[in-house]
Amino acid sequence: MSGPTSSSDPLSSPSRVAARALGRLREAWRRLRGWRRIYFTAGGLVFALGTFAVGFAAMNTGNNLLFLLLGAMLGSIALSGWLSERAIRQLEVRRRVPRGATVDRPVRIAYEVRNHKKRIPTYSLELREEGLPDSAFVAGVAPGETVTVRSEHRFVSRGVYPLETLTLATSFPFGLFRKERDLQVPGELVVWPRTDRRVRSVAVAGERARFRGPAPAGLAGGRGEYRALREYRPGDDPRDIHWRSTASYGEPVVKEYERDGARSVWICLDGGAEPGDPAEAAVEVAAALAARFARRGRRFGLATSGWRVDPGSGPVQLERALDALARVEFHPEAPAAAPPVERERCVLVSLTGRGAGAFGDVVIVGPESGPLAAETTA
Repeated sequence: MSGPTSSSDPLSSPSRVAARALGRLREAWRRLRGWRRIYFTAGGLVFALGTFAVGFAAMNTGNNLLFLLLGAMLGSIALSGWLSERAIRQLEVRRRVPRGATVDRPVRIAYEVRNHKKRIPTYSLELREEGLPDSAFVAGVAPGETVTVRSEHRFVSRGVYPLETLTLATSFPFGLFRKERDLQVPGELVVWPRTDRRVRSVAVAGERARFRGPAPAGLAGGRGEYRALREYRPGDDPRDIHWRSTASYGEPVVKEYERDGARSVWICLDGGAEPGDPAEAAVEVAAALAARFARRGRRFGLATSGWRVDPGSGPVQLERALDALARVEFHPEAPAAAPPVERERCVLVSLTGRGAGAFGDVVIVGPESGPLAAETTA
């Protein structure tokens, strides 16, 4: 026969319940404060101190004029708080970011602000992105109307900048308080590397063929040699759709051919290096080569450590390549770029030159090549 036993559930103990309730209160307060905040402006603080002084004098002297002045000042504070609260409520904001921004070039972010209030307009509204220095300003939005404003920014480094929290702020009507409200508007802005770096001419197997006179059969619409299947892109010939694979994957799939005289050139960026200015210079070299091939109408692909862009041509292909280059990360142990074709058709951009012998051409970016250097040598 066993003696009595006592057990206690730690989740139901009073201390745990109290801690859980306190945690919920803190989270609710954090959300409330994050949604709406109010601050005294410098002028508002002076006005509040003056109101306190007038009230103190009125209570001590019993002067009716001072009581009248105190009422007017308190009414101004109450009216300012009410109007500023109404100014930032029932607003819908949509953000429009460009397809891509470029390092050291101004970029504008547009905001569409719609006032869903039926009678009350919104005045003197500031829109500020978390993590960005500049803001946009709305002079006024009438009830039921939409206005578009823009903020201008300049980025000094490439990458993907998340845009998450948009803050609405106003000091309307008297400038006594600054009231803020946070809106969650998820998005991102991709900042591309510069493409204006001067790079010497490169020559790889796919770049040596020069044609004069009539275009070869492959360029004039002939199919050439079949290479692979890939996803459908706008502008592809519908005759190249591979219907069996399309039915299998549920998305359009097309056949890709190696056209005679138009073999794809690959840009291979070696990410096996320490991050820093030389690495950024290598990214800009790869971006400059991509821009050169795009201007010439050449089909090119891009292979880096962790990213690969299938061959294509034109401005759309350049944007794909710049998107990938904006996301490239460098690490000394990063694997070498592995293009899916023979390496004699590739130009290698590298800081170390590892594996350079197998490539058609190599551009070595030396440690002295800063991100603003004008020339990169091989």
